[in-house]
Amino acid sequence: MKNIINKFVLITLFALSVITTSSAENMKKIDGLNVHYIALGSAFLTPEIAKAYGIERSRYKVLVNISVLDNTQAGNPSKTVFINGKARNDVGQIKSLEFTEVKEGDAVYYLAQVSYTNKETIYFDINITDKGKQHNLKFSQKFYVD
Repeated sequence: MKNIINKFVLITLFALSVITTSSAENMKKIDGLNVHYIALGSAFLTPEIAKAYGIERSRYKVLVNISVLDNTQAGNPSKTVFINGKARNDVGQIKSLEFTEVKEGDAVYYLAQVSYTNKETIYFDINITDKGKQHNLKFSQKFYVD
C-alpha cells in the first residue's frame, strides 16, 4: 500500500509540474489555511492507482485533488475539513462535486471527479468548512481529450 501512495504522490507532483506551467502555484492562503489544489485528466493515473482509490480512468474525466494544511501550526499539518462544491462549464451546465476523504498517515486529501469534453473550460467553486467557518476556493482550467 505504501508503494501505491508513493506512486500517487509522484503522479500528482508530475501532473502538478505540467499543469503549473500556466499558473505558478496551485495554492491559496485562506485565513489560517493553505489550500493546495489540482485538477487533471484521470487518464494520467495508472490503472493500479485508480483502482486503489476508486477513481474512474477516462479521457473525459477530471480528477480534483484538494489538500488543506493548517498554517497556524508548526509544520503546517493536514486538516480534516468538510468540502463540497460545483463545477460549471462554458454553457452553464452545473455538476455537483462529490468529494471523498482519503487519510493516509498524517496526510488528508479530498478527491472528486467530473466529466468534460475536448477544449472545455471547467470553473470550480469549492466550499471548505473548517470549525464552522466557510471558505471559498474558485479556479478554472481548460481540459483537452488526449
